Amino acid sequence: MTGPGDTVRGVIDRDGRLVAADEPLLALHLRAGGEPGGVVAIPQIAALARLARRLNLLVSRGVIAADGDHDLDLWVRARPEGDAIALAIGGWTHRPARAAPAPVQRERDHDFMRTTADWLWETDDGLRLTALSADQDQILPGDMLGRPLTALFHFVESADGALPILEALAAQRRFDGQAAEVRATGAPVRLAAVPLIDGRGRFSGYRGSAVADVPSAPLESGAAAAPADAFGERLDAALRQPLGRIVASAEMIGARVDGPLRADYADYATDIASAGRHLLALVDDLVDLQAIERPDFAPAAEPLDLADLARRASGLLTVRAAARAVTIDAPDSDESLPATGDFRRALQILVNLIGNAVRHSPDGGMIWVRVEREEDLAVVIVADQGRGIDPADHARIFEKFERLGLTDSAGSGLGLYIARRLARAMGGDIAVDSAAGQGARFVFTLPLAG
Repeated sequence: MTGPGDTVRGVIDRDGRLVAADEPLLALHLRAGGEPGGVVAIPQIAALARLARRLNLLVSRGVIAADGDHDLDLWVRARPEGDAIALAIGGWTHRPARAAPAPVQRERDHDFMRTTADWLWETDDGLRLTALSADQDQILPGDMLGRPLTALFHFVESADGALPILEALAAQRRFDGQAAEVRATGAPVRLAAVPLIDGRGRFSGYRGSAVADVPSAPLESGAAAAPADAFGERLDAALRQPLGRIVASAEMIGARVDGPLRADYADYATDIASAGRHLLALVDDLVDLQAIERPDFAPAAEPLDLADLARRASGLLTVRAAARAVTIDAPDSDESLPATGDFRRALQILVNLIGNAVRHSPDGGMIWVRVEREEDLAVVIVADQGRGIDPADHARIFEKFERLGLTDSAGSGLGLYIARRLARAMGGDIAVDSAAGQGARFVFTLPLAG
């Protein structure tokens, strides 16, 4: 048993891997979801090591790390030694983990991220999960509450080796755009969070969200792409950047980061953040719309596996579906359907179709995603148990800004229009087979691979 007077040592290499460690540090690293010789899985220690490397100075700081049913008070000294960081860790004092807030209050606090988030989560000051969005036990092995955030997500470094979550943790500030993968499914997500501050002004954890990471295809290169680039730049300057600042500020106010706030004012901030996120999504749709309506728009034609894409899209939407007890029955792992098209655009289409099915399914409903061959076509069928679509409206749902009179705030009415334009640009199509009260069946086709 390691005690407060003991010093435990370790070494982190230039790639963030724990290449040497005394047994207590190695054991803590493994319990946090790390692997022997792998990237440090204790975020607080990794953050200090990165800070020491950037400053090229000794960094010494107290941290609190999650360890099973307890927290650990540690004093970490991180010293640069060539390309490596030498660790000397003392303290090793166990204390009871901070109790999770009441579920009802958690749901109210998470409203500011609910509009677009696929995951909703909260941690204590040791980055131990204290809250998850509803019904997570339907899709994750065991109870995730009380376990480190690293047990749920694997953080992915950017091209320049940065990890926004670790840099934010070192400064105890908000972060956005952290790439990650859900450990249970491998699904890519983007994480964002705001710090929680207790009544004494101390950092007490993070409240965050994760959104399925479905990158849009890059704009075509060359002179022909210049108008789209200019359009995107103008939108970024005129709308996306200001909206991003509005959303960030509203989230900070709603999360009461700067201190206590009247409940009605916090609710106003929640509404502002939700509206801002909706407008940001609309901006993204408009950029896509402008790109696909250019006469020279030409998505890539590459070999792809539509069955694999259907599984990926289903995985990205599993959490959103589970929140309403909706089951997505995706193609089996051994199914394959070779086709020709643009990987990212085809995935974008499937996420749109399955996402619509989730949105319109009743609580506890079922969605079927099936793949098959039809002569020279590869076919994906997405069927749901929703209220269905009257045959007289089949053409209308593919028109711009058409939402069939829906009054909720979800969607811009551009998703199906963009999806069909993309499918046809790749040599395929999207059709619907539905009747009022009988669910909907969307059929997405692409050319079979030669």
